[in-house]
Amino acid sequence: MIKGLFETHIEVSNLENAITFYSKKINLELAFIDHPRRIAFLWLTADKKAMLGLWEKNPSIQKRHFAFQCDLEFVRDDAVSWLEKNDLKPYNFLKDDSTEPMVFAWMPALAIYFDDPDGNSLEFISMLEGKGQPEHGVLRYADWLKVVGKHEK
Repeated sequence: MIKGLFETHIEVSNLENAITFYSKKINLELAFIDHPRRIAFLWLTADKKAMLGLWEKNPSIQKRHFAFQCDLEFVRDDAVSWLEKNDLKPYNFLKDDSTEPMVFAWMPALAIYFDDPDGNSLEFISMLEGKGQPEHGVLRYADWLKVVGKHEK
């Protein structure tokens, strides 16, 4: 029945700034702007199977979180430098001042976080092979590889 999540919506304080951020920094394709209602829609995927809605709300917004599904190689090898090159501050789930992506062992998945201009928490995430092992909590990728008995690439 359910094949995936088609769209999600977040509140933003300035629609034009949010459109610029998501289209220029995150490379999402602008699909439609409803100027009178102060809403914009952006495609999350090139095949137009998922979208993000931006709703301008003033004076205060409710901050949200969502994750972008990415290739493992990108999250593992390139996401941190990509974020930094685009003037975005990466952080891990533990918020321990490390910019190293972390593994959620219960899934398992590798993830790194960053914020949009309104403080919405965004995430690049990739599922890892194998069964989840929730007893290991959240750990560094190198430690996860030791848990599953693989050598780091």
